Amino acid sequence: MGQGPGPEKFDSNGNPVRRFGPFKGVGIGVFVLLLVFLGMNSYYMLDEENYAVVTTLGSAQAVSQAGLHFKIPFIQRVRKVSKGIKGMPIGYVVETGGSIDEESVMITKDFNFVNTDFYLEYMVNDPVKYMYASADPEATLKMLAQSYIRDTVGIYNVDDVITTGKALIQSEIKEKLTNRMIEEDIGLSVVNITIQDAFPPTDEVMNAFKNVENAKQGKETAINNANKDRNEKIPQAEAECDQIIKNAEAEKEARINEAQGQVSRFEQMYAEYSKYPLITKQRMFYETMEELLPVMKVYIVDEAGTQKLLPLDNFTAPDGGGALPAGEGDTGNGAGSGEVAQ
Repeated sequence: MGQGPGPEKFDSNGNPVRRFGPFKGVGIGVFVLLLVFLGMNSYYMLDEENYAVVTTLGSAQAVSQAGLHFKIPFIQRVRKVSKGIKGMPIGYVVETGGSIDEESVMITKDFNFVNTDFYLEYMVNDPVKYMYASADPEATLKMLAQSYIRDTVGIYNVDDVITTGKALIQSEIKEKLTNRMIEEDIGLSVVNITIQDAFPPTDEVMNAFKNVENAKQGKETAINNANKDRNEKIPQAEAECDQIIKNAEAEKEARINEAQGQVSRFEQMYAEYSKYPLITKQRMFYETMEELLPVMKVYIVDEAGTQKLLPLDNFTAPDGGGALPAGEGDTGNGAGSGEVAQ
């Protein structure tokens, strides 16, 4: 038979002693607190003015229906995004009303400066893309808005910007910006954009911007001139380089051919010399003299020391005449021998 629990123990005052002591109550309290904590983190309330973006292990899902919604504690994370229309000033500070010259001063079609303040209204149309498609969607929207504002103002005259053309300018900017935000697809849509104020800037600001524009134009002119100079000199240098290479190749071929011809002549001469040494030596001597004598001046000196110039042109004339001019063959004493000197 099984044994029942042992005899109950009592303290010195006769009160029964609990088996688990005070730790049993602490454990129950911790368990109850854990249940309360899990219960409070297992739901969230969503109102009509916000979206909820529920992220489950990296996967995001948008919730737009208002009311009570449940989530898994520690696994699902909920972030709320406003559905309302937001505003963004461009060119001025809302709190102080002061202008931001870098954003507001623009150049019109007729090359006048104008200070223009805009107010952009937008809203979130896709909370998931708004949170995860761009690191800073508002900054992207503002940058694009400033770009289209400057482009559009630049095609109107200053009078249109300040007076009668405001509505048309606003409409064009809104259309361009709306289409671009659809392309960007970062969860934002344009509601409206309006010109808050438009007026000529101060002389100080105008002069500063003129200096900036002049510097930009000077930079562009310098770049264009440099590109033009480069485009002219590069083809010229390439042509000169090609010509140098072609000349070098031609010189190379000419020298190779000349060297090969000399080698061939030397081989033929050596072959003849091997067969007839004496005849070959005499022929080489005569050929060398034929090359040297036409360009030499020959002086004949007789035994008396009389020096006469012997023109060799008469000996090398095409008609074959070899006679000396009258008197020049006579040395005065009948001598027929002489010395040849260069």
